[in-house]
Amino acid sequence: MTIPNKRVAVLSPVAWRTPPRQYGAWETVASNITEGLVSRGWDVTLFASRDSVTRAHLHAVVDRGYEEDPAIDPKVAEYLHISEAFEHAAEFDLIHSHYDFMALSYTRLVKTPVLTTIHGFSSPRIMTVYEKYRDGYFVSISNSDRAPGLNYLATVYNGIDLSLYPLQELGGDHLIFLGRIHPDKGVHLAIKVARLSGLPLLIAGIIQDQTYFREQVEPHLDRTIRYVGPVDVPGKNELFARARALLHLNTIPERFGLVLAEANAAGVPAIAMDLGSCREVIKDGQTGFLVNNVNEAVRALERLSEIDRSACRLRVQQCFSVETMVEAYERVYSTIFDLEGEKRT
Repeated sequence: MTIPNKRVAVLSPVAWRTPPRQYGAWETVASNITEGLVSRGWDVTLFASRDSVTRAHLHAVVDRGYEEDPAIDPKVAEYLHISEAFEHAAEFDLIHSHYDFMALSYTRLVKTPVLTTIHGFSSPRIMTVYEKYRDGYFVSISNSDRAPGLNYLATVYNGIDLSLYPLQELGGDHLIFLGRIHPDKGVHLAIKVARLSGLPLLIAGIIQDQTYFREQVEPHLDRTIRYVGPVDVPGKNELFARARALLHLNTIPERFGLVLAEANAAGVPAIAMDLGSCREVIKDGQTGFLVNNVNEAVRALERLSEIDRSACRLRVQQCFSVETMVEAYERVYSTIFDLEGEKRT
């Protein structure tokens, strides 16, 4: 549904490079949307850090992600970056923001329509900003992660590049955890499942909460439970090749869970806590199992033979591919252009 002569700006975060080298879910999605739009003939400018990699036009005022360079002040980088995009707003027919509540404060200062993909509400304290700009254009990344009263145009599930995650037809004997080392992600619960099941566990991800890691993860590390650090895409695939299952025992409602789609793309079943969007991403009994506690997770491991790895990948192709995501965003863009046209008549 490429709309001719329409110019789109994609505003990516600048915590990490776009796409990220290792961690960075929001940057990953912004990159996948950008590259998907370019593939379908759109004229796209990506606002991201200068070291970002894209086939779109790259516009940058920040050299590197502030999480990757301690010399960069995060707030200075963020506001230089966001303001730069909005100072160029007149050059575009649409700005597609992935910058949470901060970019909303600029939206009434420009005539260009702004679509905000809400990747999650980080705190109740930011809701006053969303309430002020509630009549803007919003997309949610899951049906479960919505706030009442906002002008949602659609739910568009995050899409991944399946070519990055080849099908691992056999898998291995390990349980794996991939994600932020933080209480929200339930690493301590994954460790309990590994101990109760007697299966080895590989833990990968950035340490976001040092105290949590030191007190609830590090004391349990040994030859069977190992922390391997942050991993890039090849590192993820090495883990997927060794995986019997992915453990995603989140302790708060999941907003989307990109790693669930990545694991399923590689044919790895996921055992996920039934909170938030997990039941939207995981098809219970077909691409993994939804559980409510550690004991249920242990019992689910006994049913992994019921999961067809090819079916896991097929569901990702159908529901969570870049192509599916971009086609959905094209429909949202079309709706916005129609609504803006009605305002002018």
